[in-house]
Amino acid sequence: MAHKTFISYKYDEAQGLRDDIINALGDDATYYKGETSDSPDLTDTSTENIKRVLRDMMYDTSVTIVIISPRMKESKWIDWEIEYCLKNITRKDRTSHTNGVVGVIMKCNGGYDWFKQTALNSDGCYSSSYDDSFLYDIIIKNRFNQNPKRYTCPICKTVNALTGSYISFVEEDDFLKDPQSYIDNAYNKSENDAEGYDLVKQRSLPSSFNQKILGLTLTK
Repeated sequence: MAHKTFISYKYDEAQGLRDDIINALGDDATYYKGETSDSPDLTDTSTENIKRVLRDMMYDTSVTIVIISPRMKESKWIDWEIEYCLKNITRKDRTSHTNGVVGVIMKCNGGYDWFKQTALNSDGCYSSSYDDSFLYDIIIKNRFNQNPKRYTCPICKTVNALTGSYISFVEEDDFLKDPQSYIDNAYNKSENDAEGYDLVKQRSLPSSFNQKILGLTLTK
């Protein structure tokens, strides 16, 4: 079953992968509700107008695809887009559904080791780790948040790559081979408002903002 999707990505870094994803969707690309070449140019518009346009694009979607790229955190909008897609927003008498979210790891220099490392554990299980420095807090806090946890191995406490986290990660090559299966997986986790996951729906504010609001002075 096709689902209405939105792709969140760093424009000057991941536009090519965004286009590849849309192409891989085939006929299901008609359900894509994000930015296209026909979208309005927002370069010289206000922040509030950009937010309004993005909200309108995302409101009627059910799955958000986040492209994980090296300079993703330089974007002004990706963490805000993730927050918006996770929240239940009411317009008139209709409330939006919490989106499923899947992170697609962009291939760089022929591989994924800029972000992902896979190791063989002493008990014979393979497990993957990721460099959180490339991620927004709202992504980190929605990783490994299944509740109750279901371990694929009770010895090394590994979890399933697709169900152990609300925001699962998949490599670009794997996603492009079968995008619908990963979109379906994300959507299925969003059913019943993500029951079975400790979901964090709000992004962290910058520390400078928190200091200003709380009137704190920090010393080294």
